[in-house]
Amino acid sequence: MAEIITITDFQAPELDIYARCSETQLLHYYEPKGGIFIAESPKVIERALNMGCEPISILTETKHIDTQLSGILSRFPELPVYTAPYEVLTQLTGFALTRGALCAMHRPALKSVGELCRNARRIAVLENIVNPTNVGAIIRSAAALHMDAILLTPACSDPFYRRASRVSMGTVFQIPWTYLTSGPVSGVPSGKDDPHPESYIEQLKKLGFLTVAMALRDQSLSITDPALANAEKLAIILGTEGEGLAQKTIDTCDHTVMIPMSHGVDSLNVAAASAVAFFEITKDIT
Repeated sequence: MAEIITITDFQAPELDIYARCSETQLLHYYEPKGGIFIAESPKVIERALNMGCEPISILTETKHIDTQLSGILSRFPELPVYTAPYEVLTQLTGFALTRGALCAMHRPALKSVGELCRNARRIAVLENIVNPTNVGAIIRSAAALHMDAILLTPACSDPFYRRASRVSMGTVFQIPWTYLTSGPVSGVPSGKDDPHPESYIEQLKKLGFLTVAMALRDQSLSITDPALANAEKLAIILGTEGEGLAQKTIDTCDHTVMIPMSHGVDSLNVAAASAVAFFEITKDIT
């Protein structure tokens, strides 16, 4: 059985990662090595462990030890488990909004863009989407609707943030994802010391993807257009809340696409739009 530690000192340094460290501090916790993330709720914790993430400790209500967490704790008999009744735990910053259990884990190494794209037919690119709820919801839709991988620009909210992984219902640990970098995509030839490096859109084209930007333009294709469904490899690019995609991104893509709408509505929330788009572009290849 795991090591059960009843909380008596709220200032114990072992609790800092749960109650006194921001997401950014956790990200850089072990620099120059990888950081930490916090998985919230038994379902999310279990999916992270199934991915191979290494747990550090758990903070939970006492009642969950022999119920929702029993299977997890039997897998990790030496894992420290900090516990107390709910009324006590709510004295820790942020626990009142927690779904029963938190697990601190080491951040796993991310795969390269080239690795994720090598055998993928349908990928989504998130450009500067900063709301963790939207990032989590998009990833959940991508996992459910047969997308193969997710790429994120560096300004996007981290999928391992508590809120993003919780909203995704743990699917951030099931569908492959990684960050795009400012350098060349692995596996794509690029001139050394090029003063005008290619955009990530151009590099995805070299990997064989038809690139489509979700944007409202007079010449936009409908998301139901057969040209999209028939594409062997397709990358759909989704933009930030409010401003949408950068003009350079739109100009570089092969097409722009839109979802036909009625009643004078011109757009959907990016998470809702992603679900519609993912369903349409994968339904003929699943």
